[in-house]
Amino acid sequence: MTSQPEKRSPVPRRAVLGTALGGAATVALPGPAHAGLPAQTTGSGRPGPAEAAVRRPWRLRDTMTTDDAWDRFLHGQDLLWTRMPTLWHEGPFLGDGLLGSMVHQEPGANQVRFTVQHGRVQDHRPEFGSGWGTCRLPVGHLTLEPVGTITAVDWRLSLWNAELTGTITTTAGTLTLSVLVHDEVLAARVLAGGGERVSWTFHPEEAVSPRHISEAPPAGYTANPPWTTRTAADGTEQVLQPLTGGGQTATAYRRTGDDLLLSVGHSSPSGTAAEAASLRNLGRVASYNALRRRHLRWWHAFYRKSFVSFPDRRLQSFHWIQLYKVASASRAGGPVMATSGPWLEPTPWPAVWWNLNVQLEYWLIHGFNHPELDALATTLRQSQEQLIANVPAAYRADSSGIGRSSDMFADRGVGVPGSGAETGDLTWALHNVWLSYRHSMDKALLRDTIFPVLRRAINYYLHFLTPGSDGRLHLPSTLSPEYPVVPPQDTNYDLALLRWGCRTLIESAELLDIDDELMPRWQEVLARLTPYPVDDNGFMIGADTPYAQSHRHYSHLLMVYPLYLVNWDQPGSRDLIAKSVARWHALTGAHRGYSYTGAASMYAMTGDGDTAITYLRKFFDPTTRFPCRANTHYTEAGPVIETPLSASQSLHDMFCQSWGGTVRVFPAVPSAWADVTLHNFRAQGAFLVSAVRKAGTTRFIRIRSLAGEPLKLRHGLSGTLTVLLDDGTPARTQDLGDGTLAIDLPRGREVLVHSSVRPELVIAPVAGGEPGPAWGLP
Repeated sequence: MTSQPEKRSPVPRRAVLGTALGGAATVALPGPAHAGLPAQTTGSGRPGPAEAAVRRPWRLRDTMTTDDAWDRFLHGQDLLWTRMPTLWHEGPFLGDGLLGSMVHQEPGANQVRFTVQHGRVQDHRPEFGSGWGTCRLPVGHLTLEPVGTITAVDWRLSLWNAELTGTITTTAGTLTLSVLVHDEVLAARVLAGGGERVSWTFHPEEAVSPRHISEAPPAGYTANPPWTTRTAADGTEQVLQPLTGGGQTATAYRRTGDDLLLSVGHSSPSGTAAEAASLRNLGRVASYNALRRRHLRWWHAFYRKSFVSFPDRRLQSFHWIQLYKVASASRAGGPVMATSGPWLEPTPWPAVWWNLNVQLEYWLIHGFNHPELDALATTLRQSQEQLIANVPAAYRADSSGIGRSSDMFADRGVGVPGSGAETGDLTWALHNVWLSYRHSMDKALLRDTIFPVLRRAINYYLHFLTPGSDGRLHLPSTLSPEYPVVPPQDTNYDLALLRWGCRTLIESAELLDIDDELMPRWQEVLARLTPYPVDDNGFMIGADTPYAQSHRHYSHLLMVYPLYLVNWDQPGSRDLIAKSVARWHALTGAHRGYSYTGAASMYAMTGDGDTAITYLRKFFDPTTRFPCRANTHYTEAGPVIETPLSASQSLHDMFCQSWGGTVRVFPAVPSAWADVTLHNFRAQGAFLVSAVRKAGTTRFIRIRSLAGEPLKLRHGLSGTLTVLLDDGTPARTQDLGDGTLAIDLPRGREVLVHSSVRPELVIAPVAGGEPGPAWGLP
């Protein structure tokens, strides 16, 4: 890692077309320069009705405003197949946040498999743990069975339409297919040509934990009963799967002409509600075309909320596929993603994993400007009683927690500090919810979820903190996730989360105007908590426990990333960060995909985009032990969806960062990427950032404020700056040094920042760039 700060040109104390703010350089800016102006705004960044009245002597020209423009752009990001995929991580995948399907050859057969899985389908026997008792359960799969032998396929997974289309050529003729998933219905239209015919079969799968591939069930475990089938009067077929622990899964499907429609329902504790739900879902759909119209409306509105383009065609395609993937896998109010998302496959991890997986799964939604996908925040809000029940009874009066893995309802007990247990996972998950707050500035999220749940999560730590002979507060033995040696005390994973939690509680109480009786205790912890254990190689795992063997997880480095408690803006921390990250990757053998994405984000924090992209590319290197797969999914012992999603966050960290109250535009763009376009990238403080980089130089930055938060902008521009509000008046600014400008930007307003002559204010895809093959099996 380079130890040199990012080089930036000096910025004049006062922008020529900006009005300097008086007084000392401080984040607390004077009141709005244009009090009384309308503050309406829309989530997409487009002006609301009142804003249209504001005089606009400058305006962005957005070339991505029509369906045709989006269709053309995303067409170039699509996945393609000219060979039949034989594995789940090679084939197309479809989903709507609940129902999911992957498409590939039926093993050992001349058929095409369409898996049928659902994010709500799980067992309900917590006494057998998350691996067996509350695990995700398989539903089944469809097979499309041609008459002739399959000789070729020509498929396209359209991101713009979220639809699989194409042909299957056989020795008897052709099958032309279209498939989508929407509103918990899998819809397929298949037309036969030549001597072919359309034949579908649904195959229910045994309702047993996918973990059975690696271990026997626990003692006392009883298998779920077999499924039953029935046919309704209208010809709809149903498969009913009762569950030993209570509840039911029901799959309903029917053929109408060329269309196949299928839906899955799940209920608990009711043993009958699922069958009614599956029929109700089908009843809302008259035909493939009718469902497709609703489906296209949702997806076409979805993509328009933000835009990014950069000159690496294969990586750009990957990035947009991850947005499609996360929208196919998660929706706010729905189940939080398990390790495989909705696409369940044989795996030792058929549940939600709270010690890294769930956190990495959701980071990318913020920059992409899609809070409507945030199932993690809604899950923690809805699961507060269960989080209390997860701690030992002696601590339930004031504490909450969660164990390493659970079902969608967060049902998993947490161990006790002092026993070597993993205890910090709930606090880390709450950091994700804090990010959701910071990107939205939604005080309801702060008031109803973050503050009450974090208060209890930190209370659990406080019960076990003890003063040492050094006068410092120490934490007894806890586990640093996945590291095989348990420190005797002061594990860095927990020290970082405890520090972050106390700081965040103090800030939250002030924001909510709460005079909390625990405020002095949080302040005491911050003042007296033992420093992070370090040695000559950097951050240790914990006290008396060096980082001494290869470790895929960066649990001992959370204070660097993603918490940024120790960061590159602290000159005294740079050497410690550099040698810690270098040491982490110097010990090889255990690294996995997210080891590379994590390192990429850490180097992006330092401003070193070239090293960041070097690490990120290791994830895509087919010679590595666990690379990104053909359809952009990823597997180790089983599917783990978080790793490719975290790779998109690594790209975001190269394009725009907003930790620590400063928006950094193009902080770590690789030197080979001369041109980059961002539009409506959501940053902390609820800012929508648009910026264009050409020939290695930032041409302009436009920022819209959705909440009226103080704006500190590290702009990367040189020379004389022009800083204009959306009515053409100079913005009030203050140079904070280090290329950072404080800008007074009221809620609902926009500011344009550029140097020298005003450039063309155009949002458009980057032209040219490094070519690469399409994802899939082209």
